[in-house]
Amino acid sequence: MAGGTVTRFAPSPTGLLHLGHAFSAMIAHQAASGQFLLRIEDIDRDRCRPEFEAAIFEDLAWLGLDWPQPVMRQSARLPVYQAALDYLADLGVTYPCSCTRGDIKAALSAPQEGAPILGPDGLVYPGTCRRRGMKTLRDGDVIRLDAEAAFDLLGDNMLHFQDAKPHVLTRDAFLAGIGDVVLARRGMGTSYHLSVVVDDAAQGVTLVTRGLDLFDSTWIHVLLQRLLDLPTPKYHHHRLIRDEAGKRLAKRDDARSLRELREQGASPADIRALVGL
Repeated sequence: MAGGTVTRFAPSPTGLLHLGHAFSAMIAHQAASGQFLLRIEDIDRDRCRPEFEAAIFEDLAWLGLDWPQPVMRQSARLPVYQAALDYLADLGVTYPCSCTRGDIKAALSAPQEGAPILGPDGLVYPGTCRRRGMKTLRDGDVIRLDAEAAFDLLGDNMLHFQDAKPHVLTRDAFLAGIGDVVLARRGMGTSYHLSVVVDDAAQGVTLVTRGLDLFDSTWIHVLLQRLLDLPTPKYHHHRLIRDEAGKRLAKRDDARSLRELREQGASPADIRALVGL
């Protein structure tokens, strides 16, 4: 493994890259004193397309970025994620869940003290299936992390990670604001949270650069790193690139793609200027 700081850019080939992606990739590239890696996060087989993957390589090369070949593809690593799930199951910190989004919303709408809390994965799960054991796993179930059992196992009420400054989160804050997140989704066999933790460790990533919108997700990743006995890298949560109305750029909102900007005559230097680099 290369010495120095190892960073990565890990897009999903579900659409064309836009200015926000360019900013994130360039931030990671310039922070790498050792190696900059490209990883293709293609576990969502319903939405990922080969033409979008090809466009990722084309756009990043046009920006002047380079990376070692071959690249890691998550779709080729499903057995590795299953092994991590099995390990967590053996620890007793997972359970199957059959609840739909509608079920969760209905459960949280019932009369109770306080309003439903929105966490990094949506509404914080109320724990309806928490008493189910992994032996009751059925087709169509997701697998959730039992966060309370995880903290009990670790015997620690604090999580830590290093960004520009140290950050600390208490057990109670995690349980209330994040809760029992999904580790394996229907039809995927894994999830973003599990895959990214396993892959960052496998690739020796020492600095994770990503947007501020993923800050709260980092607590999930730190907890999984502790459970799986994996190193916790340093993090840099960078500012987000927004449109004229102040809204974060997103593929689903048809943000202008790098390909479109290039076809309109923009240069890599223009892209850097547009994102303030």
